[in-house]
Amino acid sequence: MVAHLIEFATTHYLLVTAFVVLLVMLIALEMSRGGRSVSSRELTALVNSDQGVVIDIRNKKDFATGHIVGSLNIPQDKFETRKVELEKHKAKTLIIVDAIGQHSGTVCRDLMKEGYTAAKLSGGVSSWKSDNLPLVK
Repeated sequence: MVAHLIEFATTHYLLVTAFVVLLVMLIALEMSRGGRSVSSRELTALVNSDQGVVIDIRNKKDFATGHIVGSLNIPQDKFETRKVELEKHKAKTLIIVDAIGQHSGTVCRDLMKEGYTAAKLSGGVSSWKSDNLPLVK
């Protein structure tokens, strides 16, 4: 198996090089897309030291089924109109949380353009659950 892979790579070196370059570019794009990612552990440390506020951008129904303690619910589809509610937290890091980390980067990027310090929870609520951390209803 490895021998076939090496043979393919040496025979089709231009194809392999193009793949590696595209992969690196994709990774760089995803990393710069929405600010830094924080782990569940980092989120907990920021909130416990009163340096962070959790903003859950899932819809109200999903938020009601379980959310991180102390998080504010501002659904993504209403975020533009309710963004003013975050002014009082401008000195803190806003940690954006969604279901699986798919949409939080966009919200983070928009907040950073407006001067906020923002980060996204890597993997969203699903990673929080997989770390066996509590959700409240």
